[in-house]
This record gives sequence, structure tokens and C-alpha cells, in this order.
Amino acid sequence: MTDFFNGIPKIEYKGEGADTDFAYRHYDPDEQVMGKRMEDHLRFAVAYWHSFAWEGGDPFGGQTFDRPWFGGSMDHAKMKADAAFEMFGILGQPFFCFHDADVRPEGETFAESRRNLEEITDYFGQKMEETGTKLLWGTANLFSHRRFMSGSATNPDPEVFAYAAATVKSCMDVTQKLGGANYVLWGGREGYETLLNTDMGRERQQAGRFLTMVVDYAKKIGFDGTILIEPKPQEPTKHQYDYDVATIYGFLKEFGLEKEVKLNIEQGHAILAGHSFEHELALAREFGILGSIDMNRNDYQSGWDTDQFPNNVPEVALAYYEVLRAGGFDTGGTNFDAKLRRQSLDPEDLILAHVGAMDVCARGLKAAAAMLEDGGLEAARTERYAGWELAENSGMLTSDLATIAERVEREGLDPQPRSGRQERLENWINRFV
Repeated sequence: MTDFFNGIPKIEYKGEGADTDFAYRHYDPDEQVMGKRMEDHLRFAVAYWHSFAWEGGDPFGGQTFDRPWFGGSMDHAKMKADAAFEMFGILGQPFFCFHDADVRPEGETFAESRRNLEEITDYFGQKMEETGTKLLWGTANLFSHRRFMSGSATNPDPEVFAYAAATVKSCMDVTQKLGGANYVLWGGREGYETLLNTDMGRERQQAGRFLTMVVDYAKKIGFDGTILIEPKPQEPTKHQYDYDVATIYGFLKEFGLEKEVKLNIEQGHAILAGHSFEHELALAREFGILGSIDMNRNDYQSGWDTDQFPNNVPEVALAYYEVLRAGGFDTGGTNFDAKLRRQSLDPEDLILAHVGAMDVCARGLKAAAAMLEDGGLEAARTERYAGWELAENSGMLTSDLATIAERVEREGLDPQPRSGRQERLENWINRFV
């Protein structure tokens, strides 16, 4: 036990009239939404790295947070776990997520790092049994240490490739041991700074082979969760191979993995790629590879990934609209890949950031469900494409240019533009959010 969160009560649902900051106003785990408990729809997870491992630095300044568990020993790692599970108890969210480097100290050798990870895994197991908190996904940090400065799976040094493979194996093993619902691969530095020293074809082949080995190992150990890739453009390298949903789907198709791997899609990364969050979710839904989401937001005045907690209900509602259209989460969920601002120093800030974010997501989910149940948006879409339901029109998609051209002249077709009614649909959405 720690005293870090002393005096902070367990957060409970008290409705919109709550007279305290320390309450859920919209997130009621047991509320039925489209015939399913809200908790089971949203499947909230706390990100271990931002909440407990991040020290408050940015590109222009170092540590601002002073946490008693910051340090390089196993005792520090266990104190961090104590604080984490105390916070999980306060929030009552069902899941958490972690990288290996978040939870254990780096050893002098790979074997020592692995043993440290296995030791903290056993410690996690006890706490998970005591609290009922589960693991949404595990992953490996293959980007922070200097050995990965040129990537991991795509590294020009085969020894780094081997080290990365061994690291992922150990992380998959502990994810399996803790009953993780998914395993995520985030290619933090799988890209290049300059083509002057890069063999892009070779690196793509290495990445494809690495992912194939991950899929094969998951089957070997009987991992029945989902393997996920997280898209991210640019940052930290000039060009990331996992740029966005479309790029990754092409990669999966190239290596025959489109039926084996799904995506963990982050709002902030979608924005960096020049897309909206709902665009990336909709495209993944169309491809059948939508697995899980990282919920956060970027500062639109900054050109980098600021990882702020979500506070925009209309944006969140459109995101969950696509999730619901995809049938909702299976093994996936809503992970808060979000961090405090470096001036938000207090334990209360960490709790209330999650409370507010969970309420925003609850409001967004309910709005999305109401939109789907109303059916107005889908009806408008159906009406817009109704002409394609006629046999003479749908048949064009299996016809040829000459036959279609002959029809245009024979029937004297002279199509006139029809309104897309965008503003009307935006007004419709605003009825719900």
C-alpha cells in the first residue's frame, strides 16, 4: 500500500446533479445502451506508461512530476504497481495496459530484464486477482532505448532484430500469463529519417517477417486474444511504415496477414496523419480490421502528438458511432493513451483527468447509440445511393466502358447534380450531442 492517493474517495456514478468533482456524472457502468451494459461497451483501460511511468518532460524541459516510485529498482517497480492498482480501485475501470519498460527496471542483460518482467508479472497477477482488474493488452517498448534508434524489426543491425524478437516473445508470454485480451505492436521507430541510408524494400520485408513470426508464436502458445498494430505517422521518425489504416492494410495484404491482425487506432495519430478519428475507424470497419482504440486528443495548435485527455463530446460521439456500426468491441476497448499536462502535479489531477474522460466517452457513446437507433444518418445515406439499387445501374459495375457509353447515348442520359445536404446532416447530429 502507498499513501499517494490518500483522501481520494472511490469514484461512483452520482448523475448530473453531483455536488463533487469526484463522481461520475454520465458514466454509469450498469446503464443499458442498445441492450448492453455501458461498461461492456466502453471497456475502459488506464495506460500504465502515461499515468505512472511518465515524468512530465517535454522536448524543451525535463521532469516535473515527483512520484515516490520513480527509480530503477524492483522495489520501486512494486511501489508503482501498488499505486497503480490503488488508482484502479478508485476509478473502477475494468482494464489496464502496459509496455514492459513501464513496469520493470532495465537489467544489465536481456535475461535480467526478462526476469524482472516475470517477477513483476507475478506481482500483477496477485493484485489482479484481489481487485478484479484485467489486462486489455500488453506490448513491448521497442523505441525508448538507444539500441532501437534505427528501429527494431526494421533495424539494419540483425542483432537488434534478434533482441526485439526476444523482447516481444517475453512480452507475449506475460500477456498470455495475465490473461490479456490483446497484444499490441507499436512501431515506435519503424521508419526512416532519410532515404540516403535506407533500404526501404529490405526493411519492409523484415517488418513483414517479424509480424508473421508474432502471429505464428501467438498460435503456438495458444494465445486466443487479438494481435493488434497501432498506426502512427511521422513522429518520431520522418516516415513511419505504419502511417495510417490504409497503409497498414496494404502491408497486411502484402504479407497475407489481413485475416490475422487488427488495428488499435488512436485519435491523436489519426490527426497527425491528416485524417479525422472517425475516418480511420470507418476505414478499418470497412476492411474488417477494427480491433481497439486509444482515446485521447491533440492540441490543434500544435503539430505533434500531445496525448491530452478527451473533452470533445461531438468528436467522441462520431468515433463511437463507427465503433457501434462495426458491432462494438470484441476483445478491444477504450484505452486512455493520455497524460496530464506537465503542470498538473497533484494526485487529484490524475484521478480527475480519467473521471472527466470517462464521462466524455459515456456521453459520446450514448449520443452515438441514439443516432444509430434514430437511423436518420443511415436513411440519408441510403437515399443518396438509392439509384445503385436499380438493376440497370448496379449492372454497370460488371459491365464495360463501351456498353455503358452505348447506354448513355441510347437513353440520352443527362444527369443533374443533387445536393449532398451536408449542413442538414450536421444539424441533425447536433440534436444528439
